[in-house]
Amino acid sequence: MSNDPLVLGHVIGDVLDPFNTLVSFRISYNNRCVVNSMDLRPSAVVSRPRVEIGGNDLRVSYTLVMVDPDAPSPSNPTLREYLHWLVTDIPATTDASFGREIMCYESPTIPTGIHRMVFVLFKQLGRATVFAPVVRQHFSTRNFARQNNLGSPVAAAFFQCQRDTGSGGRRFRNE
Repeated sequence: MSNDPLVLGHVIGDVLDPFNTLVSFRISYNNRCVVNSMDLRPSAVVSRPRVEIGGNDLRVSYTLVMVDPDAPSPSNPTLREYLHWLVTDIPATTDASFGREIMCYESPTIPTGIHRMVFVLFKQLGRATVFAPVVRQHFSTRNFARQNNLGSPVAAAFFQCQRDTGSGGRRFRNE
């Protein structure tokens, strides 16, 4: 079995198909770098994160998607996937603030359970080629990528989030 946190956390499967990471990207909230499967409380993620994009070709643009595949609850994700943020036209070697925010950041509110907040980065075919969905709920990262000719992701990451008053955490093990 793979040791990849995206596989162990069921991000590969629930949200994405297997892919190869081709570009580095770094997500941080208040200068705290997000590490796959780490726990962050809603109070720590109120403001949109800084998302730094790697790459070396300044002519390339990227699309960033942030979704919650566990909305409204992990045991009954009837709103899967819920779109929290969508930024397009992010130039390589910059951060998401240089892109075009087409769905503004909506901080996670966790009614129950432990939710995965998933960030996915796609390479665009050109600038101004990606369009906003009509609604945030029932978003599909796979369908969105297909409809906007984005292909496979070039990077992804996730953190776990539960109510500030919650305790414990979802743990993924190799079995």
